[in-house]
Amino acid sequence: MTYLISLLAGLVFGLGLALSGMTSPAKVLDFLDLAGNWDPSLLFVLGGAVGVTAIVFRWILRRKKPLFSDQFFLPLAKNIDGKLIVGALIFGIGWGISGYCPGPAIASLASPNWETWIFLPAMLAGILLQRLLAGSRNKQAADA
Repeated sequence: MTYLISLLAGLVFGLGLALSGMTSPAKVLDFLDLAGNWDPSLLFVLGGAVGVTAIVFRWILRRKKPLFSDQFFLPLAKNIDGKLIVGALIFGIGWGISGYCPGPAIASLASPNWETWIFLPAMLAGILLQRLLAGSRNKQAADA
């Protein structure tokens, strides 16, 4: 049941990304191009997401547990550190260069183009590299 709910949530998310234009790198790059051919239409997507989250998130967290899990999985870290800032910079630079971020890139598999086939392996390589580096750092910290 958990896998079915996860699949349905992913499909709804992907459909929303496709309908909003977030799977089009050109539309995303136009949104990010404030000094050039700026397309502000993705502000509605952002505003809708923030609005729904602001209203619904607090209401959901009043529950003792989610409907389809035994517990909530929330981030424990509350501080902004160098790793977070560097990660955000890398993410933003990659998004600005390619027009893709992970969710829309995966959703674009429904109608892929050559850029999708370059971005997704590069994204997976970056995820693997981060995990290898994090594992190496954790091992060094445990040995110290």
